[in-house]
Amino acid sequence: MTLRLPVVPGDGVTLRCFRATDAPLIQEASGDELIPLITSVPATNDHAAALAFIDRQLERSRTGEGYSFAIADPADRAVGQIGLWPRADPGSASVGYWIRPTARRRGHAAAALGALADWAGTLPALARLDLYVEPWNIGSARTAERAGFARAELMPAWRSVGGTPRDMVRYSLLLH
Repeated sequence: MTLRLPVVPGDGVTLRCFRATDAPLIQEASGDELIPLITSVPATNDHAAALAFIDRQLERSRTGEGYSFAIADPADRAVGQIGLWPRADPGSASVGYWIRPTARRRGHAAAALGALADWAGTLPALARLDLYVEPWNIGSARTAERAGFARAELMPAWRSVGGTPRDMVRYSLLLH
């Protein structure tokens, strides 16, 4: 099932499909300590690996796996990634995002999360979004709360990060 990846406007950001010209974003993110551990961003800043990542993001909507958006600033420069991943549990989807290190603390993540949540509310089969944050990640927790997500529960050793089980806090947003 092919998913249509729309352009989603937000407050100071636009969610759009990835382009080959976004490779520098992926190359910068590859040098972050956590992004390659918890995402499919390559751990190398190789240009070809960055282009392969971009191709994988485009393929996700074609195969129906989910929606992977580049987060673009007002100048249309990609500053991060946000995705919505439908789950087997009917009516729910998981959300994940990251921002390149040089673009953090500017409100891009909160704006992107708000835009994604607003858009997700237009999808008729979707009733709840879940977002998972490590307990130490106060910035991401605040971002989730600013976008209307509520802390739901602590999930001990819920996800493996770099081969180590990590606690996660689940944040949820009811859409309807």
